[in-house]
Amino acid sequence: MTQDDDKRAAAEAAVAEVQPDMLVGLGTGSTVRFAIEALGRRVAEGLRVTAVATSVDSATCAAALGIVVRDFAEVARVDLTIDGADEIDDRLWAIKGAGGAMLREKIVAAASTRMVVIADASKRVAAIGAAKLPIEVLPFARGFVIDRLAMLDARVTVRDGVTDNGNLVLDALFADFSDPRSLAMALDATPGVLGHGLFLDEVDATYVADGGIVTRLERVEVSV
Repeated sequence: MTQDDDKRAAAEAAVAEVQPDMLVGLGTGSTVRFAIEALGRRVAEGLRVTAVATSVDSATCAAALGIVVRDFAEVARVDLTIDGADEIDDRLWAIKGAGGAMLREKIVAAASTRMVVIADASKRVAAIGAAKLPIEVLPFARGFVIDRLAMLDARVTVRDGVTDNGNLVLDALFADFSDPRSLAMALDATPGVLGHGLFLDEVDATYVADGGIVTRLERVEVSV
């Protein structure tokens, strides 16, 4: 089994959750492309669904396969979103954004009744934080945000190009990732930061494939 075989297996398992007349959120990235292809096959077989996409690339791919793609600006609620991750742990905390779409992905996730992440085994980790954290930044605020990230003991690189929103992506590697919630709060409170790839509450389940075997992990709700 190759890594692509595992990506495909995880994607097909997640797409099996799609029911008729759902509005499906489509994430971005190489693993999600397998999900779009799987959904396209079901649509060709007669499944009636519509979709919203988190990137121009995903929207183009979906439309080419006959999936009706709606403008998310006209949407308030999504039934099910399928997306990938750069890292995900057993708490279903994830780092996302390698494809540069984390701001749109987080908005669509927030609108979704259910969000599932699909991944091959290389993305499953004991604890998130080894991967660089993508941060979408208003170009006007680039220098200011880089300075604030340095104060948080992060090494920062600026990606070439811009996002579909016309913004910059900073990739930050933090020396201390022991408290992701506090880090997320600090980033959310920084003027000029428009979004980041910390997904701590959005993911409801993950499908991870390893050697062709798909494991589903559901979020456990803890009563206080």
